[in-house]
Amino acid sequence: MNNNSYNIFSTAYLPPISVISKINIYKCIYIDIYENYVKQTFRNRCHILSANGKLSLSIPVKKVNGNHTLTKDIEIDNSQPWQKIHWRAIESAYSNSPFFLYYRDAFEPFYLMETKYLIDFNNELLNLILKLTGIKTEILFSEKYFQPSINIIDLRNSISPKKENNISSKKYNQVFSEKFDFINDLSIIDLLFNEGKFCKEYL
Repeated sequence: MNNNSYNIFSTAYLPPISVISKINIYKCIYIDIYENYVKQTFRNRCHILSANGKLSLSIPVKKVNGNHTLTKDIEIDNSQPWQKIHWRAIESAYSNSPFFLYYRDAFEPFYLMETKYLIDFNNELLNLILKLTGIKTEILFSEKYFQPSINIIDLRNSISPKKENNISSKKYNQVFSEKFDFINDLSIIDLLFNEGKFCKEYL
């Protein structure tokens, strides 16, 4: 790998396991905050496993400059009770998982406060996830939009809820395994609540 290359990611809300696995590869990554925000992506949504199957949780956002709003300027629409809805869904999905009680106090405060900008909310959560999983990757924000080039490893749109995910993950025990076959590449919290301290070894 070129030592002068830049590893570029988009922001993500409770990212998929595959994204965290990619972050784990690098010593340093950049989050592109100067891209035009792309809707219906993992930038503001995640997938968890509920009693009814895979569930998508989306943070409502406000594009203050319409379709040309930069990611750094995307605001969270806190007029909607999304925090209460998301935490209730997470608690319902994972209250019986082996490590939920161990980690809940770390995650619950995020759903009891209001944050203005999506990038700030996502980044604070990402820092928590890296700490809990023992990943040492340095996270930096871009200072400009990264144009595609030979010096860029562009992972901004490599994984999307709108694309068929062909990534094959190793299986681990999931909460509702008696009801569903293993569901691949859910949010990192699915792995964390089910595997706890063994999460880093899995990644």
